[in-house]
Amino acid sequence: MKLIARDIPPRSVWALEQAGVHPLLAQLYAARGVQTPLELDDALAHLLPPSELLGSAAAATLLADAIAADLRLCIVADYDCDGATACAVAVRGLRLLGARHVHYLVPDRVVDGYGLTPPISERVKASGADVLITVDNGIGSIDGVAHARALGLQVLVTDHHLPAVANGQTVLPEADVIVNPNQPGCNFASKAIAGVGVMFYVLLALRAELRQRGRFTDGPQPKLDSLLPLVALGTVADVVRLDANNRRLVAQGLKRVRSLAMPAGITALFVASGRQAATATTFDFGFALGPRLNAAGRLSDMTLGIECLLTDDAGRATELAQTLDGINRERREIEGDMRDQAFAIAETLFDAEDEPPPAVCVFDPDFHEGVVGIVASRLKDKLHRPTFVFAASAAPGREHELKGSGRSIPGFHLRDALDLVAKRYPGVLLRFGGHAMAAGCTVLEEHFDTFEQGLIEVAQEWLDAATLARRTETDGPLKPEYRRTELVDLLQREVWGQGFAAPTFSEELEVLSQRLIGEKHLALKLKHQGQPVDGMWFGRTEPLPARAKLAFRLDADAWNGVRRVRFLIEATEE
Repeated sequence: MKLIARDIPPRSVWALEQAGVHPLLAQLYAARGVQTPLELDDALAHLLPPSELLGSAAAATLLADAIAADLRLCIVADYDCDGATACAVAVRGLRLLGARHVHYLVPDRVVDGYGLTPPISERVKASGADVLITVDNGIGSIDGVAHARALGLQVLVTDHHLPAVANGQTVLPEADVIVNPNQPGCNFASKAIAGVGVMFYVLLALRAELRQRGRFTDGPQPKLDSLLPLVALGTVADVVRLDANNRRLVAQGLKRVRSLAMPAGITALFVASGRQAATATTFDFGFALGPRLNAAGRLSDMTLGIECLLTDDAGRATELAQTLDGINRERREIEGDMRDQAFAIAETLFDAEDEPPPAVCVFDPDFHEGVVGIVASRLKDKLHRPTFVFAASAAPGREHELKGSGRSIPGFHLRDALDLVAKRYPGVLLRFGGHAMAAGCTVLEEHFDTFEQGLIEVAQEWLDAATLARRTETDGPLKPEYRRTELVDLLQREVWGQGFAAPTFSEELEVLSQRLIGEKHLALKLKHQGQPVDGMWFGRTEPLPARAKLAFRLDADAWNGVRRVRFLIEATEE
């Protein structure tokens, strides 16, 4: 592991400090590419306009016409946190804007698979719907969209995933309208917007269209900012890059959560996870609320999660949040067992003294398909290799299919790698899709070895020694005057996440003492700039030398009513 300090452009630091930004924040922001104070202004007025999102105006027209004709609208959601929040935003927002008949349908991960399929289109039609709206899916659902339109449904696809590619050409479903920043011809600057963000933008465009039609002349127009806590939660939980526009959406959502202005379900999820909404952070969204919603889609039925986000009954929200918390505990147990087994399988792929192969594929008949993505992420973190974990499909009639979920490392575009494997080994990949850092695919069990061989071949070609070497970017040494609890609070109030990493400092520290806690965590007493400070390394059991170069985050804990700074250790240079 090599700890690399980020470059800090002095001109950017100066410009930010001159605008009144705290010197520490100015350094951190400059190191993350922020050059002007305007990039830090999270006012809603600075959001990218909906008019720049291709298809948003046409979607607004379609939906405004549907509302005027009192048509029945059905949302087809995805079964992860982004899909659940996008569904809740769609249902709540459309009702706010005057739609009287809005319901939703969420596919079953095992039975239906991913995306809009012809059978799902049949169910939507049977429900009596006139308009089918996808959220966080649909861009790759060529057959499902075609079938829905053949049934007489109008189809609006809202998605953020990459379109399918065939013979080098982008293939789009023949929907009535598509809203997706990653479709050809769309100049929307935030290509990283989450599915929930896309649906929020469609609602902004719809409100503007209704305003133009004179819908709100008799009273105030509906306020869509009540949806921002849901937008923020889905954006962070989907681990999309927090560019300036996404940071504004998340910041606005956090402000409302901290002021306790949020749906009852989010309030209940904070309570169920033991977190304080008044001091909410992006960490809470990503590691407390998000996993509880995702657990429903992985092990049970995401309807539970969506209902939690839709209800305005505090008692019902509490009941659902507690159910989700229980499912999440079950998910953690399954994940722990699978993780240990996956690590054991991976260790058989190479000798202990050798480097791992350039890509790793793991399968076990006992794996649960709902947890393969999490285990792939853990294995990727451990080995620093693009990783796929497979489980046997639980869908009836598909017992010989393996469903895999992959996670990647910087420098290796996972979906593009799958596309190349599909071209080189026709017929091996039954289905695939995803992003640069996360993707999914389905293969026949008899083709697992061929897929593994193909992925390793691509990794050998694309990855060099520098990319395969473990590197952790840090913000360098921490000045002793910044080792204060009020600075910890200042940092935790900011918006950090994917592509805009939370502050991590690094320097050589003296290890004064160390002891194991619960046989799983290392409690430390360190000396920093001549002063003792507590440290904790969660998940580390091996002792440290007397001096070590450590990467650490700032945290604060309380002892006998006194708050103190402590260092949360992330890595050591080896």
